[in-house]
Amino acid sequence: MQDQESERWDDVRVFLEAYRLLSLGMAASRLGVDTSTVSRRLAALERRLGVRLFARSREGLLRTVAAEQLFEAAEAMEAAHARLSRDASSVEANAEGTVRLTLDPGLAEFFVAPALARFRAKHPRIDLELDASPIPRDLRRREADLALRSSKLAGSDLVTTKISVETWMAVGAPTLIGRLGALSSWDAAPWITWDRDMSSYAPAQWIAKHAPRAPTPLRTSHFASQIVAAEAGLGLALLPAPYARRPTLERARTTRALAASVESWPRSELWLVAPRILRDVPRVAAVWTFLVEEMRAIVGSSTSRARGR
Repeated sequence: MQDQESERWDDVRVFLEAYRLLSLGMAASRLGVDTSTVSRRLAALERRLGVRLFARSREGLLRTVAAEQLFEAAEAMEAAHARLSRDASSVEANAEGTVRLTLDPGLAEFFVAPALARFRAKHPRIDLELDASPIPRDLRRREADLALRSSKLAGSDLVTTKISVETWMAVGAPTLIGRLGALSSWDAAPWITWDRDMSSYAPAQWIAKHAPRAPTPLRTSHFASQIVAAEAGLGLALLPAPYARRPTLERARTTRALAASVESWPRSELWLVAPRILRDVPRVAAVWTFLVEEMRAIVGSSTSRARGR
């Protein structure tokens, strides 16, 4: 019985390599067997399932609809086998393929994209697709493999971990901060704020409440534009703490008169989310681990730096 289970797992391994590489020869080389063995294993799997998984062409293998449908279950089996064997090296060896990550544009541009060279050096066989959009994607419908989100998603079919709790703070270009001095009223500073489509957003509401008569030289819901404008000295912007570590921005100086409003700065959470069935798939697990380590290092660094100002 154990031998039969081992043979079936070997067939699934062959299927995964053939699916990913679309070549019998390359799959055989990766598995350390000859091409005839790969062909025989695939044929055995097709007979057992009663479907055709690949069509042959001069360019290599062509996936059938049945292969596309089987791939997710095969990856889940691969992940379960890696957990069972507790072999971290095999997980690293099998970490390959494409992972689609959905996240806010600001996170993508300022934190994730700059870290991708380090990720690629560690996982050269994983390709990342960044869906940098404020529009939420449905992980249950496989619109993405992973998500960095500001709210926790509930459901037994999802796995989540909290990356951080971030405090937003008023920041601006050092020249502007120096010119403004210690503020006794938020109305005394020019503000970069959110456009009307984001008026219900907590940071926008904070500015509307505490700086109702302040000049607003720019309203935009494009986060990167807010940051660039603040760096250029156009006005103060309310940004999450990780952005305060940028050398081109400095926290606003305040007097005791603004102590209560500073204490009421908005807070937001950052969560990493994945479908449960994909969480331990090697390619997804590799990205998950990297994002947790990378984002927590960034948040920890920015928080200590912001507190030191």
